[in-house]
Amino acid sequence: MPGTDGGAAVQRSTLRQQIADALRDEILAGRLEPGQEFTVKEIAEQYGVSATPVREALVDLSGQGLLDSAQHRGFTVHEYSLADYRGMIEARSLVTDGIFRGLAANADAHHVTPAALAGVRRRGEEAARAAAAGDLNVLIGYDLRFWRELSALFGNPYLSDFFHRLRVQSWMCAVPHLRRVDDLKGHLWSGHCGLVDALVARDARAAQDIVTAYNADSLALVERLAKR
Repeated sequence: MPGTDGGAAVQRSTLRQQIADALRDEILAGRLEPGQEFTVKEIAEQYGVSATPVREALVDLSGQGLLDSAQHRGFTVHEYSLADYRGMIEARSLVTDGIFRGLAANADAHHVTPAALAGVRRRGEEAARAAAAGDLNVLIGYDLRFWRELSALFGNPYLSDFFHRLRVQSWMCAVPHLRRVDDLKGHLWSGHCGLVDALVARDARAAQDIVTAYNADSLALVERLAKR
């Protein structure tokens, strides 16, 4: 069952989304582990709310691939395999390739202005600092915001939403393995600003090369840790 200190963060407004966000953060922080079971009643009691928004939030997370619903038994944190992670890496590469080509070919139409990229860069700088410090929790938050804001520049909300869910699932795959490392300094990707520089230069090839190297390193690290 999740920790008991998260209830205060949930307000009475937009309970469904706030509960879903809180539980997603619990999963990404490793406090809710793959295979862990819990019920609607347990979550409702933890946050001091009624069962209805909790059930709705859990159904939303199930639809995003983070939870599994077990009839009459509640919900279970989904367990991803290395094969799943490899598939996610491949899907991420295909999506970013299309985004980068589109942004580089028609930056004006996609509103890729220096001001817009400056905002994305600020997220990248924070993510890079967290990566350098080995602070996984902070990194995940800024990394998700970085990619969400970057993909939003493409102007296709369906693609941006799909890519965000894919990034969340990727982190969910990687987190249980990364938590095995006592000191993550030097292991986490911090090339966010270099990627922004490539996009400022409208160099889709350089941007994709950066992400290709990042994906390869991430996969190799997770595969290595999985063997421990």
